[in-house]
Amino acid sequence: MPNVALAQRYATMEPHELGYYFDNLSDKELETFMRHWPIWARPDQLAPNGKWPVWLILAGRGFGKTRAGAEWVRNIAEDNGDARFALVGANFAEARTVMVEGESGLLSISTAEKRPTWEPSLKRLRWDNGAEARLYSAAEPEGLRGPQHSHAWCDEIAKWMNNAGQAKATWDNLKMGLRLGECPQIVATTTPRPVPLVRALVKDKAVVITKGRTQDNDLNLPVIFLTAMKADYGGTRLGRQELDGELIEQPEGALWTRDMIEVCRIEPSTADPEPVEGSCPVTEYNRIVIGVDPPASATGDACGIIVAGLGADDKATILADCSVEKASPEKWARAVADAADIWNADKVIAEANQGGAMVKSVLQAAKISLPVKLVHASRGKVARAEPVAALYENNRVHHAGTFPRLEDELCGLLIGRAYDGPGRSPDRADALVYALTELMLGKVKRPNVRNLI
Repeated sequence: MPNVALAQRYATMEPHELGYYFDNLSDKELETFMRHWPIWARPDQLAPNGKWPVWLILAGRGFGKTRAGAEWVRNIAEDNGDARFALVGANFAEARTVMVEGESGLLSISTAEKRPTWEPSLKRLRWDNGAEARLYSAAEPEGLRGPQHSHAWCDEIAKWMNNAGQAKATWDNLKMGLRLGECPQIVATTTPRPVPLVRALVKDKAVVITKGRTQDNDLNLPVIFLTAMKADYGGTRLGRQELDGELIEQPEGALWTRDMIEVCRIEPSTADPEPVEGSCPVTEYNRIVIGVDPPASATGDACGIIVAGLGADDKATILADCSVEKASPEKWARAVADAADIWNADKVIAEANQGGAMVKSVLQAAKISLPVKLVHASRGKVARAEPVAALYENNRVHHAGTFPRLEDELCGLLIGRAYDGPGRSPDRADALVYALTELMLGKVKRPNVRNLI
């Protein structure tokens, strides 16, 4: 019998003890030790306690989702000869190459003594104790109509084809066949995408969700890979989804879309003497203004502070998001003053609905010498934002770098509807609207009809 108890003691052993025990282990015991998952797994890769119906691992690439799913299957299969698994991939090829034969697949992670027999022609794995697992394709939902299972592992469910409702049909047929054993369970592993199946699972209160980032598995990933991923995709929509494991929603009817923002993104420059997030050299711009959306109280919403510049090509660039959270009037005014100094701004545009005189006096008390223009918001947030969104559609606005929180708020402004983004109010988005309205949508003098007669 392999010495599993020895493996469980690993975390508490002293170095000299480890050397002694390793020298005295047989080959079988050493293999058991090296493949004893509870030693090597991070806590977020171990199954939650309790009788949950679905465990959803929603994490970035390289997090270790496949290994976690395979180890969950392996643990149950080796312990319960009555277990009957459904292994569901986007298609049969991926189910085989990833879930069964892959580097983190079931064949690779098992010890020689307990490795299941793989029968490719039958799409079946069989353990010596009687446990079985069969492969299914999410592209063929009818394949799951009829078979019964006690457990299921579904891989990359966000990739499942759904142009004709296949993903939902696969999930529904799978659940209806989970009627063996006392506690049928499903593990779903995926990189997040806002597809209907993933969105439904995230909203289901019965689903246990584990979230994670690529960076969480840094000890098992090449440094050069992590460095390249951060440099190329850090903060971008793709990076937030594929590396940080964020489920980035795109509400229907949004004024700004993720694709619209990605198209307008440009690389920030490091030439500025005091670089901040998304910085570009101030010499490239004819005007630089700061949009400010002051909070109603120090404990309420954030103070939106957005720096924007207008270039000689009559295009605007969002240069920095200097917003501050839960700040007193003195603190957010100081943040505005600091941004004005760094960017050599020529004007501050501040919303005055929360007490115009107070806003102006607070800013002046922070020793802001540049002009302060107060804007009274007479229209709703969406109505004010619509002409600014049109500037993006016409490729007249750029983002110098990435501004995740600002961009989330922009994508939460819906045509003809209330705000549906993060937080109670789109403070950063409002500040951006004030800044770009000043730079690009100022009042234009039009000829009076009577003067033309």
